[in-house]
Amino acid sequence: MLSQKLFEEISNKISETIAASPAKDVEKNIKSLMSSTFSRMDLVTREEFDVQQEVLARTREKLTLLEARVAKLEAALFPEAAAEQERSEASQGHS
Repeated sequence: MLSQKLFEEISNKISETIAASPAKDVEKNIKSLMSSTFSRMDLVTREEFDVQQEVLARTREKLTLLEARVAKLEAALFPEAAAEQERSEASQGHS
C-alpha cells in the first residue's frame, strides 16, 4: 500500500476542496475509490521496502560466510581436489 502520510495528504486536500460544498457523499466515494485502487495495485510502503532490503543484505553476508566455510571444509576433506581447483583458477587468471 501507499504511504499512509501520502494517503492522508490527498484525503486532506479533497476534504478542503469539498468542505464548503454539500458534496460529502462525493468525498466518501472518492476516498473509497482511491482506497480500492491503491489496494489493488499491490504496493508496499517505503518502510517495508527498506526492511526487506536490510534482510536481503544480511542474507547475502551470511551466504558469503557460509560459502567460505564450505570451501574451507571441502579443502580440508579433499585436499587433492582443492589443489586441482586452485591450479585451474590460477591458469584461468593468467590466460
